[in-house]
Amino acid sequence: MRIAMVTDSYYPTKDGVVTSVTITKKALEEKGHEVFIVAPDPGEKDRIDGVIYIGSIKFRSYAGYFIPIMPSKALRKLEKLKIDVIHIHGVAVMALRGHVYSNQLNVPVVMTFHTMVGDVLKFYSPVNLDEGFVEKIVWKYIRWIVRKMDAIIVPSPSIGEELKSLTKPKRVEIIPTGTDVQRFHPGADGTAFRKEHGLEGKVVASVGRLSFEKNIDLVIRAMKDVDATFLIVGDGPSRPSLESLVKELGMEDKVVFTGYIDNERLLDAYAASDMLVSASRFETQGLSVLEAMAAGIPVACCDARAFHDIIQNGVNGFLFKGEEDCADAINRCLNASEEVRRNSLNTALSNSESISSQRLAELYEDLISKKGGRE
Repeated sequence: MRIAMVTDSYYPTKDGVVTSVTITKKALEEKGHEVFIVAPDPGEKDRIDGVIYIGSIKFRSYAGYFIPIMPSKALRKLEKLKIDVIHIHGVAVMALRGHVYSNQLNVPVVMTFHTMVGDVLKFYSPVNLDEGFVEKIVWKYIRWIVRKMDAIIVPSPSIGEELKSLTKPKRVEIIPTGTDVQRFHPGADGTAFRKEHGLEGKVVASVGRLSFEKNIDLVIRAMKDVDATFLIVGDGPSRPSLESLVKELGMEDKVVFTGYIDNERLLDAYAASDMLVSASRFETQGLSVLEAMAAGIPVACCDARAFHDIIQNGVNGFLFKGEEDCADAINRCLNASEEVRRNSLNTALSNSESISSQRLAELYEDLISKKGGRE
């Protein structure tokens, strides 16, 4: 098959959507399919060969993101490539373009619903209007675009149920972004990473973009009562406020910020850690959580959304409600049994990219056949 992945964010942007697109593209190509990326243009120095770019402007409310508003020749290029299916990642401007492309090319269109947009409007809304009013308008649009899709892909059952309570998609399929269990595996040596960042004793890690909705401040406060170093891997708009909180609490000696690290070094970061924690109520899947589990370290997560579907408390990880019991969950995780660690690894293996990409390809084939097949 020839698949066009139309995405609101792509390199050099670093977020879960970019990671998901990268993983899915690689897994589908390994199965013999051809995947073409259509993305906002980040500027000449950051372009990648082979990507079909749409002229864009910088998103002033969220550094590192771009709004693709310029005219483009993408449709003509996709027509020449004889695309079989359009796969949209995101719900913003590129979703509208993907919808138009599918109509013009007469091919099926699917969307992976990565983000509950309403949760982040208060942090990044580009217009200074009443939050409730903006959210109402945004959801009116989302309901409309979702109903235009031949299928909506959600990464977890909880998100599927939440989405169906808000709108009425034609078809919903639960297909998580697969974890690269060849790349992330137990037994890696994190010694060099520990030495580089001055890590000693027990290490609790957080990996991902530092954005306000991730609630990393909650973990920092909880870590005050935990005998371990808190390793924060990543960067983003909330970093200045997190660094200020660390100073305010006098925790400079037990919190380490690495900033962004190269993707190839992520396994080293997991291997240098004794566990991973996520306090986010925002996640539709939680890619770093599954990566950590695949790397052989246990996880403690906020008892919300997708983590309901991944974690069974005390069986393959640990759940907490809020700041009050976060420290307890972290301590339990640091002392996790071998059985919990084994169950955690098995959970990651059952969410491998190979399994997910096969299910995705089967969905594409089904939709293509219902559309009338290839010429």
